[in-house]
Amino acid sequence: MPTHPNYHAQVNPSYPGSQPPSLHLSTDDSRPTHLRIRIRVPKEYQEEPIISRLISEYGLTVNVNAALLAANIKNDGWFDLDLRGKKCQIDSAMIYLNDLDVEIWSKSTDPDEENW
Repeated sequence: MPTHPNYHAQVNPSYPGSQPPSLHLSTDDSRPTHLRIRIRVPKEYQEEPIISRLISEYGLTVNVNAALLAANIKNDGWFDLDLRGKKCQIDSAMIYLNDLDVEIWSKSTDPDEENW
C-alpha cells in the first residue's frame, strides 16, 4: 500500500483483520521548520524585548540576518529574521507579532532569499 508522509495507517480493532487500515490526515505541528521574515517594529516598542520573547516564550531559535536600528532612535526598527522551531511555535509567534501590530513585510521558507 503506498503511503503519504501526511497520512498514517490506523487499524480499527473492532474489525480484526477484516477491514483495511483506515487513513487519517496527520495534524502533527511538532515537525521542525523555519520561516524567514522581515518586520517593522514600531518605535513605541523600542523598550520591549520583542525578539527576546520569540526565544524565551515561544522556544524559537532566532537568527538576525540584518537590522536597521540605532540607539535612542525616534523611528521604527527593521529586522530580517530567520525563525526556527516547531510549526506550532512559529504559528504562535506570528500571532504574537500580529497582536503587537508588527508589520511583516515578507515571509519565506527559502533561507537563501536575498537580503534587503
